[in-house]
Parts: sequence; C-alpha cells; structure tokens
Amino acid sequence: MTSSSTHTHTHTRRGRTHAVLVTAVRSVLVLFFALPIVFMLMSSLKPDQQIFADLGSWRAFLPVGEISAANYAGVFDRVPFARFLLNSVVISGLTVALGILVNSMAAFALARLRWRGRGLVLGLVLATLIVPFETLALPLLWWVNKLPSFEADGFTLAFKQGWLDTYQVQIVPFVANAFALYLFYQYFDSIPRELDEAARIDGAGWFAIYRRVVMPLSGPAIATVAILTFLPAWNSYLWPLMVVQSEELRPVMIGLQYFFQLDTSWGQVMAYSSLITIPVVALFLAFQRSFINSIASSGVKG
Repeated sequence: MTSSSTHTHTHTRRGRTHAVLVTAVRSVLVLFFALPIVFMLMSSLKPDQQIFADLGSWRAFLPVGEISAANYAGVFDRVPFARFLLNSVVISGLTVALGILVNSMAAFALARLRWRGRGLVLGLVLATLIVPFETLALPLLWWVNKLPSFEADGFTLAFKQGWLDTYQVQIVPFVANAFALYLFYQYFDSIPRELDEAARIDGAGWFAIYRRVVMPLSGPAIATVAILTFLPAWNSYLWPLMVVQSEELRPVMIGLQYFFQLDTSWGQVMAYSSLITIPVVALFLAFQRSFINSIASSGVKG
C-alpha cells in the first residue's frame, strides 16, 4: 500500500470518528433538552399517583400506565384558559410588533444616520442592560400609576389617572428594548451604505430607505428580535402579578397560581404547562432558520 493510500485511509477513518463523536454529542444534547419536555407531556396524561409511581424510572418518559386526557379537561374546568391564552397572545403579539417597529427605527437612526453624540446614546442604551428589572419594578409601578388614561363610558370617553389593571401597562413598558435595538443596530451596520446612496440619488428620503431598503434585507434580525421579544412577554409573571387584578386581563403565566390553591393536581399543572408551551415551540419552529441565520451572520460580529 502506497503512502498516499495510507494517508487517505487514515484521513477517512479520522473523518468517520469525528462524525461519530459529533453525532454522539448532538444526541446527548437533544436528550438533555428534550427529556424535560417529554416528561411534562407524558405526565400531563397521567393521574398524580401514576406520576409519582413512575419517578425514578424510564416509565416517567413513556406513555404507559393510566393514560387519559382528564388532566386537560380539568385545566379548562379550573381556569378560564381560553381567556388567559387570548390575553397572552394579544399582549405578546403587540409587544413584538411595536418592539420591532420602535427598536428598528431607533437602530436605523444610530446605524445609518450621522449625528453628533450617537455613540454616547448607544452606550447609554446598552448600559441599561446591566440593570435588572427587579430594581426598576417599583419605580416603574409608581410612574404607570401616574399616567393618564381614557376609558369608554357608553359613547363618551372618561379620563382617569393610572394604567393599572389595563392591557397597555403590560405592553408599553416593554416595547423599547436595549438588546433588540443592539441586534438591529449590529445588523443594519453590516448592510452596505452604497445602497443608501443609490436610494438617495433616486430621491428617497431616510424613512423610505428604512422601509424599502434596510428592513426588507433584515429578515433574520427581525426573526431573532421577534423570538427574543416574544419569550419574555409570554413568560412574564412578576409584572402582571403587580399591576393586574382583574381575572379577564391576566396572562397565562398567572394562571399557574390557580393550580396551587387548595389541592394541587400535578397532572393538571403538567397539562397546563404543555398547553402554554405549544405557542412558544410553534414560534421557534416557524422562525428557526431565520434565527440561526441571524446568529451566524451578525451575532458573532464585534
């Protein structure tokens, strides 16, 4: 056997070994992240006694024993799930839509326009990332309680003070987001500026450039911001607990409290958790390719 053949054989064997190792690592990661979801789904189909009996064995991850949809029926009997789900969809959807609009326009002004002090402004915006929300919650609560609001009273609008117990108090404070703005800024900064110059020669203004040139090229960034804005909006618990008292305005995460009052049914807890996880998984699957493309194209740039 010649030296070139030996080298080729060794290279092929190393390639196969590397492929096996990569597959093994991926399989372990898949199991690590998937098993908790599988456990939740399987437990949602079992009574509490079966859940505790299966703990400590692989039966906890398998559809064995007393399997039924009784826990899901119990969810709808115990909480107004449809109302909570609608509230979360409305709140999360509007937060995402307004967040994309506001943060992208601010990032466009920072990335594409030349004006004095924009570096300082960007630095101040990014500095807010180090401030945890818990330190801002009480001052924010005080401010939203002072803001003016209008409510419909028949065919007239009545003025009142305070946003507590409303939809807007769950949406407006989270529209502007420093991390989303920075993602847009980073992506916009990578788009060739020659496109701006060509558009301006054709008579386009800055808003037209933003709407017709930059945003159509920013699909991966939009998808990433949509996912990263949707997740905290959907999972919000502390803020709605502080500002919402009416049951008809509560989001899905507050509904978890209902299952820990009086007798706790862990099967129903798992069923409820499964139901509120479905929209998150669906959103990620819908934007998965764009999300990965955004991380690959702009997330690694300094």
